[in-house]
Amino acid sequence: MKYIEEFRNPQLAKNILNKLSYKVKKDLTIMEVCGTHTMSIFKNGIRDLLPENINLISGPGCPVCVTSQSYIDTAIQLCKRNNVIITTFGDIVKVPGTYSSLKMEKALGKDIRVVISPLDSLKIAKQNPNKEIIFLAIGFETTAPIIALSIYKAKNENIKNFSVLQSIKTMPNVIKKIVTDQEVHIDGFLCPGHVSTIIGVKPFEILSKEYSFSSVIAGFEYCDIVAAIYFLVKMIGKEEYEVKNIYHRIVEYNGNEKALSMIHEVFIPSDSIWRGFGRIKDTGFELKEEYRNYDVKSKFNIKIVQSSIHKECLCGEILKGLKKPTQCKLFSKICNPSNPIGACMISQEGTCSTYYKYGIR
Repeated sequence: MKYIEEFRNPQLAKNILNKLSYKVKKDLTIMEVCGTHTMSIFKNGIRDLLPENINLISGPGCPVCVTSQSYIDTAIQLCKRNNVIITTFGDIVKVPGTYSSLKMEKALGKDIRVVISPLDSLKIAKQNPNKEIIFLAIGFETTAPIIALSIYKAKNENIKNFSVLQSIKTMPNVIKKIVTDQEVHIDGFLCPGHVSTIIGVKPFEILSKEYSFSSVIAGFEYCDIVAAIYFLVKMIGKEEYEVKNIYHRIVEYNGNEKALSMIHEVFIPSDSIWRGFGRIKDTGFELKEEYRNYDVKSKFNIKIVQSSIHKECLCGEILKGLKKPTQCKLFSKICNPSNPIGACMISQEGTCSTYYKYGIR
């Protein structure tokens, strides 16, 4: 239990919160970017323990939520092709497309398989040599290394019936997009902890200095989070525009160099389309030329389907921090886990899902 029990200390959390109450001098808005931070904040009731003038808002830290509607509709079209097996992480199956979902298509008999790792897709490819295995490659920098490894292994093992529909997102430049958006006002960021384990401190450090905001990298236990908020309030008060890493037990300054090396072996930076944001420069990846045969779009010369979301769904505004789920007309009435209208209600890291789970109406 090392590195867990030390950060589940109620008295320590209480002491930090008591100190925090003396530090807050004005209204502050802090964005926790990572969906796992949002889950922990609600699970431990942290919002209710903070001074009233600290406003916590959730950001675009759920990979399923930020995946574009066009991507979902394209995946649904692909699953209808003959001799195709779709492999995917679990949550994406439930995301509603414009007219269907992968869950519905699976019920209708399409071969759609949930896998724990993209490497499982290579095993399925070897077992089904006459079928094309298409892995739905979504995620942030956290899952990018294992996706890159699966493509690398496919090439080196000459597995030709495997490809990916790729929509990996990268985090630093979406934060840049938020801080430069005139509609959004954020005083400080609780940086995404999982992503930081891969890319390290430096990318967030560069952003904090260039765009003058305070940020903290922290873990996911309640002591981690209240300490992060305390340091953020302190830094904001002193106008210290830097990133403070209090997740030293996992996050190194230069990140995980082995994981980064695998990413750089297979991918190059590219623009990417985010739900709620549109196209953002250098917030995604595309395959290098030598791996392009494993990109389903190049391999089969397909185009991404153009589509739009339900006009009353506020998922996009919620991901930008402009709205809260309770401000959506659909939330908990029409849109709920049994009948999700938007992606934010589906993933366990989705803000709407977390609000619903913990009874915020």
